[in-house]
Amino acid sequence: MTPLRIILVGLGARAQFWMRVIRENPDCVIVGLIDPSGDARARALAQWPEATASADLNLITTLEADFVLLATPPGGRERQMELACKAGIAILAEKPLADSVDLAARYVEMAEDAGVPLAVGLNFRFLSVTQETLRLFDETVGAPEFGRFTYERWRDGWRPNFNKYPLTMDQPMLWEQSIHHFDLMRYVYRSEPVSVFGSTFNPSWSMYRDDANVSALIRFANGVEVNYQGLWQSNWQKPGFEWRSECAKGVVVQNDQFGELNYALHADTQLTPVVLPPYEQWISDATALLAAFVAAMRGTDPLPCTGRDHLNSLRMVQACILSSKQGQAINPADLDTDVKREIGHTHHSALQQRTTL
Repeated sequence: MTPLRIILVGLGARAQFWMRVIRENPDCVIVGLIDPSGDARARALAQWPEATASADLNLITTLEADFVLLATPPGGRERQMELACKAGIAILAEKPLADSVDLAARYVEMAEDAGVPLAVGLNFRFLSVTQETLRLFDETVGAPEFGRFTYERWRDGWRPNFNKYPLTMDQPMLWEQSIHHFDLMRYVYRSEPVSVFGSTFNPSWSMYRDDANVSALIRFANGVEVNYQGLWQSNWQKPGFEWRSECAKGVVVQNDQFGELNYALHADTQLTPVVLPPYEQWISDATALLAAFVAAMRGTDPLPCTGRDHLNSLRMVQACILSSKQGQAINPADLDTDVKREIGHTHHSALQQRTTL
């Protein structure tokens, strides 16, 4: 079977993982590389000499390809999305799809109007620990009823292998990290949020321009309540992670965002560890995500992590921001009307104004 041809847009830190994952998938080949940086293009061409490299986004419309992979910052994707839709080729975009709900909703509408499949790289859904958590709910401990999700990290935004745009973006923790956590909550609790009471803040030692810490109380339609704390600027270099779900027959406890899964039934005196398959950080999950996307492109499986589904996680982020400003709980579903009104009053030609990668 002929490999799917990919145009990789954005050749920064995240793209390095993608180039390896694509190389190891015989169903895929990179045919185009796009980035404004000559150094980034040269580095990528050293790994993919058979590809065509350019600083010009118009390569999307002139090169024969099956999908574009957007490994670019969420801000400034308008031209990338427009050209992919114009070319009629599928899109796999790194999360979040955009740095605002309004803009993400326009992208979803644009892709749907063009008949273009649009998926978002929510790779944490594909972690073995996530899939095993779902199995525990179904087969061992019963349905979850409430939980506590704690993520504590001193994230050095100046590390050479990190993208630098989070240092200056609005609400970096929410848009870049919590979006994963919120999406996982929706995914494993199998419900949509109906209330978000949040607070965002920035400690005195923070290197980030805007709030890098978040706390929130989240309630879902099926009754699950989650107490969430997400920190990019804790003041200890050792990271901390615990996601504990209280269920009908016991508990599920995850002590590392990529593994260390345990459970206990009500009468147990100790946690029972769950054996997980070997895992390579940032590679195993991306490999599974790409395989799921390829299967959808081949027509054998549904499209994973659709843009429209992603809007529900983005609305959780926006609800948290609004709640912090207003001091009251927000129902993310109430944001729909504002988004639709914004879409109706914004002509797609306005998207032409921002063309940076």
